[in-house]
Amino acid sequence: MKIKELDVFSPLVVLVVILFYLLFAVIGTEFSMRGLKPVSGLTYIYILFGILIFLVGIILGKVVERRMPQNLNSESFRTFLDFIQDSRFFSEKIILLLVFLAIILESVNLYLMGGIPLLSGMLKARAFNNLTEISYIIFLLSVNVLMACFFKKKYFFLVILGVVLFAATGYRATTIALVVSILITTFYSTGKRFRYFLIIAPLIIILGLIVGYIACISIEWQQWSIDPMSLVLVRAGFTLTVLEKIIYMNNPNQGQLIYHILTGFYYSIDPRLILGQSIFKYNLSITSTIFGPAIWEGDYLLLGLQMLFLGWILELLNFFQHIKNRIYIAFYSVGLAHTIVWVETGPTDLALWIYYFIALILVLILIKQIK
Repeated sequence: MKIKELDVFSPLVVLVVILFYLLFAVIGTEFSMRGLKPVSGLTYIYILFGILIFLVGIILGKVVERRMPQNLNSESFRTFLDFIQDSRFFSEKIILLLVFLAIILESVNLYLMGGIPLLSGMLKARAFNNLTEISYIIFLLSVNVLMACFFKKKYFFLVILGVVLFAATGYRATTIALVVSILITTFYSTGKRFRYFLIIAPLIIILGLIVGYIACISIEWQQWSIDPMSLVLVRAGFTLTVLEKIIYMNNPNQGQLIYHILTGFYYSIDPRLILGQSIFKYNLSITSTIFGPAIWEGDYLLLGLQMLFLGWILELLNFFQHIKNRIYIAFYSVGLAHTIVWVETGPTDLALWIYYFIALILVLILIKQIK
């Protein structure tokens, strides 16, 4: 197999990330780092179940693909993404204006906060406000479309500027999701050129360690210190133990987490805080892996439905973006990157569930047209 035929960012990459994250978590718990304790075999059974159902979803997606005509090309079907791309308002200049708009909004937001949240736990607690969310969404979408449809090396400077601004909020997950989405978009829009992968991938690891470590040591009320690599192992191990607590607890407020996922943006409530309050009985925003929230609300059944859907939809989005390219690449990259981040944080983001709802409509339109 030629190296350019290797699809590094197929949905299977989610499973690779899960396995690596699990490896870090096991090291953290088995070596009792920061007092962590090993988890039970039942926890690993749930994880294995989620992985297998995700694979079943990918296989079902491939079954749909095999029923497609062999002569499919970019002109074989059209969706609302094509109408956006063909609009007279869709141009390199307009997309650049949106990128600059997002950068300006976030710059103003940081100025109004009176400091850098990355360097202050107090500021970080209120850094991810509505203005940050709006500017992040605008930047995330516009910069990925810019790189997918109008790729130029000089635009990496805009990417770096945006990454620095959003890293300044102190939130590692959004920063990593942004950089990973750009990596995926660049990989596909440049014809799977691995040199960009080899440059950007190590930067993602370094950036994650730096942002996570600085944010950790900048929390005023924290009295312990730890080196960056140990922090990764402890964070992964703690998240694994949270998953175990979810598995062994009977959810006393079933439906509450889903309610706050759907309404959290409007009320500025973090659904992970609701999960932390339910499990630990005090205000704590926690991560619970990609499996946690579904198990909390619906045990095996909801976990199975979630992982089946994610595997199926990502496989088909990947299939169609290979045919259509351009804006379809950006659309796939955004979803896959944030799903990778979900491996740790858990699927509690309304914006991404809205994305998947749109993706479902997109895929159903494509399948209906081709039939």
